[in-house]
Amino acid sequence: MRKLLWLLPVAIILCACPFESKVPLAAAPVEPVDTTMLGYWYGIVKDGSDYFGIEALDISKQSDSTYSIVRYGKAIKGDIILPDTAYFTGFASYVGDLKFMNVESTIVLVENRRNKQPIITKEKVYYMAKFEMRNDTLQLKTISESFSPTKKIFSSPEQLKETVTDLLSQKKNIYDDLYSLSYRKIPKPQPFKSF
Repeated sequence: MRKLLWLLPVAIILCACPFESKVPLAAAPVEPVDTTMLGYWYGIVKDGSDYFGIEALDISKQSDSTYSIVRYGKAIKGDIILPDTAYFTGFASYVGDLKFMNVESTIVLVENRRNKQPIITKEKVYYMAKFEMRNDTLQLKTISESFSPTKKIFSSPEQLKETVTDLLSQKKNIYDDLYSLSYRKIPKPQPFKSF
C-alpha cells in the first residue's frame, strides 16, 4: 500500500485540495521571467475553517524562463503554531490570455511492506495556478482537484492544456473557491541580530 509520507506544501496550494499532475500546462519553460514578479510577497490566508496561515513567497530568477520560489509559512491551528519552509521551481505559461504558474514539487511516497524495509520513492508533480499582477499585489487562484469531471490522468501537457481550455471556454469554474490568495510586495525582512 502506498502512503503519502511527506508533501512539500506550496503557498499557492497550502490547505486547498489542488490538482496534482505528472505534467505541466506547457512542455517546457519558454516564457521569459517577468521581473515584476521577483521579490518578497506577504499574505495572510484563511481557508474557511479555524485554520489561519501567515506566509511569504520569495520569488527570484532561476534562469531566463524559470523562477525559484521559497515559501516561508507559519500556520496556526488552535494553540499549535506550525513553521514551514518549502522550495520550488516554477515557470509561466498561457492558456488563451490567462497566465498560469506551473509549480514543480517533489513528493515522497512510502510503500510499507510486511516484515521488510519500506520502499521509498520520489515523484515529481506539478500544481497550476492562474496569476495576475496588479500594482504591488499578486493574486493567485489554484486549479482545483475536482476541475475535471472525468478525473483522468493526463499523459501530455497538450492534453491537460486542451482540457483546461475547453472547461474555461464553457465558463466552468476550475479554481478552488476557498483558496484564492493575494500577496503584497514588501521589502524582504532582515534576520534579527542577537545582542
